[in-house]
Amino acid sequence: MWMREVKMFLFLAGVFALFFFLPFDHPSVQNALLSGFSLLSEYAREHVLLCLVPAFFVAGTIAALVNRDRILKWLGPDAKKWISYPLAASAGGILSVCSCTILPLFGGIYRRGAGLGPATAFLFTGPAINVTAIFLTANALGWELSGVRLAATILSGIAIGAIMQGLFREKGKGGFQLHEEESSRGGLVLAFLGLQLAFLVIGGLPLPTGWKTGFLLLSFLGALLLAFRFSREKRGQWLSESWEFAKKILPLLFVGVFAAGIISSSLPESVVQPFLGGNRLFSTFFASVFGALMYFATLTEVPIVQSLMQLGMGKGPALSLFMAGYTLSIPNMIVLTRLLGKKKAFTYFALVIVFSTAWGWVYGNV
Repeated sequence: MWMREVKMFLFLAGVFALFFFLPFDHPSVQNALLSGFSLLSEYAREHVLLCLVPAFFVAGTIAALVNRDRILKWLGPDAKKWISYPLAASAGGILSVCSCTILPLFGGIYRRGAGLGPATAFLFTGPAINVTAIFLTANALGWELSGVRLAATILSGIAIGAIMQGLFREKGKGGFQLHEEESSRGGLVLAFLGLQLAFLVIGGLPLPTGWKTGFLLLSFLGALLLAFRFSREKRGQWLSESWEFAKKILPLLFVGVFAAGIISSSLPESVVQPFLGGNRLFSTFFASVFGALMYFATLTEVPIVQSLMQLGMGKGPALSLFMAGYTLSIPNMIVLTRLLGKKKAFTYFALVIVFSTAWGWVYGNV
């Protein structure tokens, strides 16, 4: 209780100090703040209505209507490797987990008896391949970087999981029993999800305005009609989950976008170039370590990476920062060290940095 009060006091003291000492009448400060609001306005116009909002509804559909237990049961100790590893590495997209939910979910499946390999594959890829992250990255930075990031993350997750399994030979101890719900109306859920994904994909395509509006309207009306085929309880769960994603992510994203605008205005290129410029091995390694140590709230790394690229960061370091930044942070490392023990945890941290660096260097120089 008292820790919460101390945090609140420190927050208020920090806000007071900011307004007390920051010279708002200085031109450089005014330009930086204006740049932050300008980038926030750009994101609101270009990335929210046709990208983030439909992505939240897709994530809500996955969370409320897709049967998680049917997916998670295949990560147990008796599952075949050719099934468990690819499924674990892609389950983040199916389950739509974010960086704040991956740790308890990883801890749950690991303690229930999932093998160390599939569990760490899921841990690495989970936050990086959720629907909202993929589409926002593509919308802001292009489909090439988003697609390479998706493929590199899944392949690295499988490789890291296999290496962890081979090094520590921890297969899982059984007890991986989950209650499986009835899978009625699976076709309806699939059609409902497909129409929402169609809206999300069409919204990002460079189609003629008339065609684009027509396709968007058809997919929206189709999804709306299918929504009424579900029970009132299921519709309520869908809307509730969608709202949960929105209220957790949007405030942090807006803060991140505002900070990115300030960075792009006030951070000189001469600072970015030596550490993140070009596609050198050092640049990708530095980006991996920087991403691993920093804490990025869900999706805030997209505008930050966009701003850094405008200042000269290469596409290779950008990929490395994405890969390491999504899966690691100092708070994340502390929790994982307690869950796995120092030896396993630090081996995992090293593998994340190595794979993130390697993929960034290869992508930047191809």
